[in-house]
Amino acid sequence: MRKELRGEERYTEIGRVECEQISALPGVLDDISISGCRIHFPLPADVDKEKEYTVFIQLSRQDFPDRLQLLCQPQWFVVNEKESQVEIGLAFLRSPDSPELARLIESLKQKENSDDITSLIIEDDTDFIS
Repeated sequence: MRKELRGEERYTEIGRVECEQISALPGVLDDISISGCRIHFPLPADVDKEKEYTVFIQLSRQDFPDRLQLLCQPQWFVVNEKESQVEIGLAFLRSPDSPELARLIESLKQKENSDDITSLIIEDDTDFIS
């Protein structure tokens, strides 16, 4: 696989993506950055690179319970008919949830920069019984 050159750092994040303009079935978030994301849907679909789409992203994180509503424009897409799916690279435009997106990216950046492995094992609010 080739290394992709990007202006912004991408973070792997699990999420559900809904965009009825592209697919009736929900898709999956593959990665996300402050400027865009990569998603895929389980069915081949026609994507217009000149069109703007409203995408709803529901994250699996507990600290972001609401779904993000983001206005996007496709930058590229690949239809894989063998696997019956479409993979899309989206650029984010100014959206209603742009501030929440910035908060998410900052949280992902802090999580990545954290060298404390105990945060992966023991949560801060854990109480021990003696």
